Amino acid sequence: MLAVGSSHDAAVAALRASYAAIPPGSPVRLAKATSNLFRFRDAPAAPGLDVSGFDRVLKVEGDTAVVQGMTTYEDLVAETLRHGMMPTVVPQLKTITLGGAVTGLGIESTSFRQGLPHEAVREMDILTGDGRIVTARRDNEHADLFYGFPNSYGTLGYALKLTIDLIPVKPFVKLRHLRFADAAEASRAILEIEDADFLDGTVFGPGEVYLTVGTFTDTAPYRSDYTGQKIYFRSVQERSVDFLTVHDYLWRWDTDWFWCSGAFGLQRPLVRRLWPDSRKRSDVYRRLVALDKRTHLTARVDRWTGRPPREDVIQDIEVPTERLPEFLEFFHEEIGMSPIWLCPLKAREKWPLYPLEPGRDYVNVGFWGTIPQRPGALPDHHNRRIERVVESLDGHKSLYSTSFYSRDEFWRHYDGVTYQALKDEYDSERRLYDLYDKCVRGT
Repeated sequence: MLAVGSSHDAAVAALRASYAAIPPGSPVRLAKATSNLFRFRDAPAAPGLDVSGFDRVLKVEGDTAVVQGMTTYEDLVAETLRHGMMPTVVPQLKTITLGGAVTGLGIESTSFRQGLPHEAVREMDILTGDGRIVTARRDNEHADLFYGFPNSYGTLGYALKLTIDLIPVKPFVKLRHLRFADAAEASRAILEIEDADFLDGTVFGPGEVYLTVGTFTDTAPYRSDYTGQKIYFRSVQERSVDFLTVHDYLWRWDTDWFWCSGAFGLQRPLVRRLWPDSRKRSDVYRRLVALDKRTHLTARVDRWTGRPPREDVIQDIEVPTERLPEFLEFFHEEIGMSPIWLCPLKAREKWPLYPLEPGRDYVNVGFWGTIPQRPGALPDHHNRRIERVVESLDGHKSLYSTSFYSRDEFWRHYDGVTYQALKDEYDSERRLYDLYDKCVRGT
């Protein structure tokens, strides 16, 4: 136990005071030090809610944990592993918070069995837009908020305390990197793999698709280390079998921000040796990207050197597993970025604001980088094209990055009827941002 009830009570009292200090009619937002969103904006002039006291694991007992909403998964995992347990789903980046993963959706290689992080929540205390703190569960008077909270991105309220399910771990994870000749073959294998604790994939090209199958094990003949000079995503191509500690497995993608550390030269041996291991972290890289966005340094260098403007293509989408080959064929032909991350998932329940069909097999496809803009096309041509293709394949798009839907389209995809009813009930004065305005219009 890392904190006692009085500490949480004090944090709640400070939060109430912070909320009360915001003038009536002014928008309510968080004063939060970290972010894993890719909607870069100028810093707001108005102060935000003080949530600095909500970053602790309150209790780990048996197969559950009681956790404050702003606790990072890095801190949460460190505590649960001491008890031989882990959250059912641990998103890939260390500074993602539990509350953020629940309200903004998270995913990882246990999702093919465990669904998404919010499906492990038993109950949560939520600060609503109207200033109430309510406890929401599947079976109480706030069940509508419990089910509507995922994918609301802080526009219905903020999770202050959550009780979540945990699963047991073993000391090591054995990895098998299985190569497939194409996406169709890999898609069939995804539907057939059963004897696994973890499952994700990496696409290096149309004819080079890997599924990585992970299983817990008590012993390991060796332990690979990808936190220093070695690079994890390259090991997928180089090794057929590998062993990691469970801790290193859970954070295997954070060291190089999947493969995006290459933008800073970090995959060059000399730069990598000079870059401190303690600074090989996703939050460091994101701060560098944010600085570049503020200063427009890369855009200016491109202009000075005669290179064409580039479009950020940073998205996660889900398509039904059987439609994955169609999406990847389009992506290879029209977008052309690689590597690409694959993460199979299956939702266990229906969550209205992100309406995956319960029990249906989907694959999350993640791609993060930049590509040259098309001459004469809109600056966001490729992102708009991806949205249309995903829609045509009965898929969905995560909202952590920019979106371009019209208002009617957006609410058709993300259940505007349910959302507006929840706003009326829990944020009737619209103190919190509207989901469409936040995720599409960028307010």
